[in-house]
Amino acid sequence: AALVFIGGAISWWIAIPVYLSIFGNPDGLDAVTLGNQTWSQQIRYLGVGAMVVGGLWALVSLKSAIGLAFSEGLNAFKKTDGLVKKVRTELDTPMSWVIIAVGVMLVPIFIIYLREIEDVAISSLMAIVMTLAGFLFAAVAGYMAGLVGSSNNPISGVTIATILSTALLLLALMGSGAEKGPAAAILIGAVVCCAAAIAGDNMQDLKAGHLLGATPFRQQIMQMVGVISAALVLPLILDLLNTAYGFGPITPENPDALAAPQATLMASVATGVFGGGLPWNMVYIGMGIGAAIIIVDEVLKARGSDFRVPVLAVAVGLYLPFELDSAIMVGGLIAWLVSLYQKRHNNREQFEEAKEHSNRTGLLFASGLITGEALIGIALAVPVAIVGHSNLFKLIEHPMDSAVGFIVILAVCFWLYSIAVKAFKLNRE
Repeated sequence: AALVFIGGAISWWIAIPVYLSIFGNPDGLDAVTLGNQTWSQQIRYLGVGAMVVGGLWALVSLKSAIGLAFSEGLNAFKKTDGLVKKVRTELDTPMSWVIIAVGVMLVPIFIIYLREIEDVAISSLMAIVMTLAGFLFAAVAGYMAGLVGSSNNPISGVTIATILSTALLLLALMGSGAEKGPAAAILIGAVVCCAAAIAGDNMQDLKAGHLLGATPFRQQIMQMVGVISAALVLPLILDLLNTAYGFGPITPENPDALAAPQATLMASVATGVFGGGLPWNMVYIGMGIGAAIIIVDEVLKARGSDFRVPVLAVAVGLYLPFELDSAIMVGGLIAWLVSLYQKRHNNREQFEEAKEHSNRTGLLFASGLITGEALIGIALAVPVAIVGHSNLFKLIEHPMDSAVGFIVILAVCFWLYSIAVKAFKLNRE
């Protein structure tokens, strides 16, 4: 949380003032408008550069593990003999089935690309690039999720790196006047993003199944069912949210538009490459920031420090709106306050057990808040889409609405803190 906030602080407290001190305010905008415009059009692209470097660094740092996994996969394919002669808890989907499934799924993806681009050669190249990038970055995501947890899955980094490199490749093939070039780059990035996300999630599921004695093959079958189910439901939900609120920057037509900062940034990268509007200087500076963070992290690693500086965490903070960085920081502060309480009461043999129980309880409660907020948001979108505006939920007029919202947030923060502390006390007793 602190690292994400540091990324936001670099953008808003350092980069924006430095940029404005150099280029000034030629249009005479007010401070708030000027700051938001500078961040949107220039500074957030620092995060793009840092993300690209972070994604590539993740790939480079895991090259040995990826090579080993690829070698083991080939050996599994050569030695595969179905689902027999193995212990039940080691029964896996035969590699031949996996390769056949990948080949079959390439067909509809190629058709989608062909429908969008209307060029067989370029669509074929897109399918090849998507397959290679998807394989590499799914391996990175799966390995990172298995090693340190899905929260360290570098999805944003690998997706932005894929979109940027693919957009540059398509620019060379299609030219800057290609209207469908940005959409083509986004389509490839979308597949790679899904592959990386699913790989990390599957790794977590398989690890949990291994601990519980589940059969991997059966888990993988149900994981495929889950992916198909999500593919059928998600378009409907996104269409509902788009109808109710819209996505992207707030406009007179969409006054309640959902920010979708990651998606907006990725779309801006793709369109910027083809339209020539991508602020490359900011991207290059962001790459330098990312490289500097990696060097600092490697120095800390060499010294055996418990404190590390993952580049992707800072990079996320660079391009997220500062209000999101701040909210993440508030969550981190609550966790820190809980840890202080735990340390003050470290006077018994069951401390570690009570601490673990408290942390798990707080994590589950926080996860429930996130899930509940998402579900309620989708449910509220239904009447908004029907009526055509969100004023029906406006119970308090301005300026009291901000004060009431602040009080509610404080109450939720205290509730989260008290839940974790109460769990600690109960386990202690």
